[in-house]
Amino acid sequence: MAVSDPSPPLQILAREPDGFCLWTGLPFNNGQPSMKLEKVHCSNSKFSEDGSTLMVIKPDSTIGLYDCTTYSEIRSFAIPNALAATLSPRGTYLQTFQKSSTPQEKNLVLWNIHTGTPVYQLFQKNMSKTTWPSIQFSSDEAVACRLATNEIQFFDTGDFSKGFTYRLRIPGIAAVELSKAPGSYVAAFVAESKGIPASIQIFSCAKDEQAQAVARRGFFRCSTVQMSWNYGSSGLLVVAQSDVDKTNQSYYGESKLNYLTTDGAHEGLVPLRKEGPVHDVRWSSTGSEFAVVYGFMPARATMFDKKCNPLLELGTGPYNTIRWNPKGKWFGNLPGDVAFWDYTEKKLVGTTKAELSVTSEWSPDGRYFMTATTAPRLQVDNGIKIFHHDGSLHFKKMFDKLYQAEWKPDAPERFSDIAELVQSIGSLKIEATKTQGKGSKSTQPSVSTSAPNTLVQKPSAYQPPHAKAAVAVQAQLFGGGGPTEELSKNALRNKKRREKQREKKATEDPST
Repeated sequence: MAVSDPSPPLQILAREPDGFCLWTGLPFNNGQPSMKLEKVHCSNSKFSEDGSTLMVIKPDSTIGLYDCTTYSEIRSFAIPNALAATLSPRGTYLQTFQKSSTPQEKNLVLWNIHTGTPVYQLFQKNMSKTTWPSIQFSSDEAVACRLATNEIQFFDTGDFSKGFTYRLRIPGIAAVELSKAPGSYVAAFVAESKGIPASIQIFSCAKDEQAQAVARRGFFRCSTVQMSWNYGSSGLLVVAQSDVDKTNQSYYGESKLNYLTTDGAHEGLVPLRKEGPVHDVRWSSTGSEFAVVYGFMPARATMFDKKCNPLLELGTGPYNTIRWNPKGKWFGNLPGDVAFWDYTEKKLVGTTKAELSVTSEWSPDGRYFMTATTAPRLQVDNGIKIFHHDGSLHFKKMFDKLYQAEWKPDAPERFSDIAELVQSIGSLKIEATKTQGKGSKSTQPSVSTSAPNTLVQKPSAYQPPHAKAAVAVQAQLFGGGGPTEELSKNALRNKKRREKQREKKATEDPST
């Protein structure tokens, strides 16, 4: 979608031991970033979902809030013994959780950032990753709810002083996930208990429509779940994880991917074609497709539509992460070996290496892909790499110690379409090559607009090492296809089985 106003500048937050700074760009002037905001000492930092506000936790037990237009400090809050803090999606509220010694001390507080006053507070005994943030908001902050004992409590977001205005009773509820855009449904996880299977139930957020669940799915052998709503709030993906794998194939237990729709059309397992764990599952930005990386290594990657029908098989590879481009046409797989796909054209656009990546994300405009190696996960080789959509390296910077690197969030629709990328992909042609080496063979299918699956054999010019690696990765992802390709053990075994079946059939019936 073309826009009349110029696209906003991209910004990157990089946090080191002595604080964070903000870079402005891309593209960088003279190949190096300029500073939007110089070093600010802090122990943690986080943008609001819409990128309007930045929360900074400082060493002196204060939390500073910055306006991301001017980067001036709006307000600071003194929160001693704070264990957790987060911003609401539009940066209207700050939610904090402190250590508490007595129930009389209300340690969960929701603050209005603009007035600096608490609008809601209560005592909460403990906090975990599953139950934080305690108060969940929809993306427009029109709906807010909280998990309590055996119930979900809903608030009037125009006046939190009322407390919760109505409740939804669900005995045994252990986790809740509010749909974000729009905030029309809420998913509840009830844990397995006394022989009764665990379940996921979806309810409307409207008080008068909560008499019964609009969708429900039960399953055994489930200790925790990860729930993910699509944009549009029509589908819910649920990774059900058990601590023990009954087949003894995985030390990390087993996981199953469930899919439920709010219209009741689908309540069951996603049809995955390989045994093993679910490594990652992500909805596209439109909410019309989702991609899954699953199975024992080398993992398989598959894309599905919102009716749970397979759309595209991406083959197998050493992958465990998926990242969708916010402009809707490309996505990448990680770690180490990174593959960039144009899924509408069913093309592998490019490949690269991003070894030891801890975090990875597309820029809001969809033009760049950033990976970062950060502490404390990894103590060496900390740094940032920024790639173009086709996998070519645009920028690299190393740090003695890097704790955080992320894009400032922004609405993708504020940026113009990537016309130059569409044009470059349309003219992309990757020809098959044959690399002669000591005991090694490799081929690569060509990808072009006229004949996307045609194999082209021709003498190859010199290829740098990264290009040779890309050839091998692409051949693996597409499943090969060249006459010089070596068959895998499974393929060779299946070929021999088919030949024996044909020989047996010919012996039994000579007329065939």
